Amino acid sequence: MAEHRSMQRAALLDAARTLLSEGGTEALTFPALAERTGLARSSVYEYFRSRAAVVEELCEADIPVWAAEVAAATERAGSPEGKVEAYVRQQLALVGDRRHRAVVAISASELDAGAREKIRAAHGGLVAMIVEALGELGHGQPRLAAMLLQGVVDAAVRRIELGAAEDPAVVTEAAVTMALHGVRG
Repeated sequence: MAEHRSMQRAALLDAARTLLSEGGTEALTFPALAERTGLARSSVYEYFRSRAAVVEELCEADIPVWAAEVAAATERAGSPEGKVEAYVRQQLALVGDRRHRAVVAISASELDAGAREKIRAAHGGLVAMIVEALGELGHGQPRLAAMLLQGVVDAAVRRIELGAAEDPAVVTEAAVTMALHGVRG
């Protein structure tokens, strides 16, 4: 019985990812979750009390996986510059991933305080993983530099997500150049 509930919960979360990545937050409804999973709408409420609960669980499940991929990429880099480049490239490489698209859709929505705090904490974790490398590069305020660097990444993510005129590879190269060389290019 516990295994069945676990599988149903996983199916609901997977359906939620798909709905969010395909249609944004408006698409994440209990009737849509029920339809995607073959469950009765009332059964969905047995697993989640609200949309916010679905969002929180997605954040708990997906953001750490995404952050671990970014951390692994930065750890493989040999130099501080390589770590900064890997930090930017890996985050932008994940833009097309369903987990990331779902988190972006979630971030754009009206969230309750718990879900919003989880997303803030996850972004704080991303920022923290690059502070040391920025300090090694000689930044006097490496934490501030890391937050600004994440702002460059976030802007590039939005540019890619919007389907801007530029190819995602062009956006990625521009973001890496900005991260490593500032506005001088």
